[in-house]
Amino acid sequence: MNKRVVVTGMGVITPVGNDVQTYWKNLLDGVCGIDFITSIPTDDLPVKIAGEVKDFNPADYGIEPPFARKQDKFTVYATAAAWQAVNESGLDASEDGNIDPFRFGVYVGSGIGGFTTQVRETEKLINEGAKWVSPLFIPTMISNIAAGNIAIRNNACGPCLPVVTACATSTHAIGEAYRAIKHGYADAIIAGGSEAAIIPLGIAGFANAKALSRAEDPKYASLPFNRNRGGFVMAEGAAILVLEEYEHAVARGAGILAEVCGYGNTCDAHHVTAPRPDGLTQSAAIRQALDEAGYTSDDVLYINAHGTGTALNDVAETVAFKLALGEDAYKAHISSTKGSTGHMLGAAGAVEAVASVLALKNGIVPPTANLDEVEPECDLDYTPNKPVEAPLTIAVSDSLGFGGHNGCVAFRKYNG
Repeated sequence: MNKRVVVTGMGVITPVGNDVQTYWKNLLDGVCGIDFITSIPTDDLPVKIAGEVKDFNPADYGIEPPFARKQDKFTVYATAAAWQAVNESGLDASEDGNIDPFRFGVYVGSGIGGFTTQVRETEKLINEGAKWVSPLFIPTMISNIAAGNIAIRNNACGPCLPVVTACATSTHAIGEAYRAIKHGYADAIIAGGSEAAIIPLGIAGFANAKALSRAEDPKYASLPFNRNRGGFVMAEGAAILVLEEYEHAVARGAGILAEVCGYGNTCDAHHVTAPRPDGLTQSAAIRQALDEAGYTSDDVLYINAHGTGTALNDVAETVAFKLALGEDAYKAHISSTKGSTGHMLGAAGAVEAVASVLALKNGIVPPTANLDEVEPECDLDYTPNKPVEAPLTIAVSDSLGFGGHNGCVAFRKYNG
């Protein structure tokens, strides 16, 4: 028998806030977390702006200084977001806790993993020789290590399955965690993603692939669905949701934030970086999630769009929404929160899933920041600049990644 799955905890580390409450307030206020890069020299870089995490202190999230010092930043961000989410959920897998450790899992991925570590240790190899490469290089760099560390810190001995699907990573992590609980393989899973790729090689690589905005004004650079858009703005951070089997959550008196009710997963099979222009495969993922969620035209729908602000994505995604929803596309509330956060790569899907849950819970659609001139081909309701109150009943968050990876998760408002 299929089981119901709910969200009982969330945590974020983002360019617009390092806790859920601050993140949500800044999204609604249209705060832009993009600025000139301060963490690395940018004199020789073609792009000098990004969405960096600010005022982050690992100790605020129970992270010991030796752990923070030894781990790559993507793992530290993931650990901090997981600490928030698990604390909110109230789950405890200790000997006298409220969940069986072998029924407690971790599905936390990263699109790139320990990028800073990889570059640093490569430089050591080239400049100083093999003997100077850290013995911790491999277990710090590999992209599954955030999940491994989160499992260790939470005694989560159940399924541990990191996902790597570029910018769709954490949407797929949440979706696969949902299926694992729905089909009885776990009682709860810590799910999401993390990324820390704002380093010279990362900026140069994406910029030379012509993916990044070359805008010189950081506050007018991430422009989803805007006719002036010129590429995405790289950002960093992490987001985690605790997914839990409904009866298990109710039995222990957990607070329930929303119900997870659908998941779609397809591949464009078209191009390594460009989205499929006809929208067929992207729309199929969205439709799969909506169908599983029992969507009807009577629902009040919010879509947190992938909405990167690239020339190809925003038009293809608009086509996909129309294919998936037909005439209902014109009454859906849609926004891209990347106007505020920038593109958090492997963490994007999870941080946008958090926004989707909060939109449902509060009945408020977060705006698409900087949407002053709408792209004519993007003729749906993309919620420009100001939040909108709406009696939302269902929300979906979709993500599209290099390699043609498409993912979509659906949530329903929980009314007790």
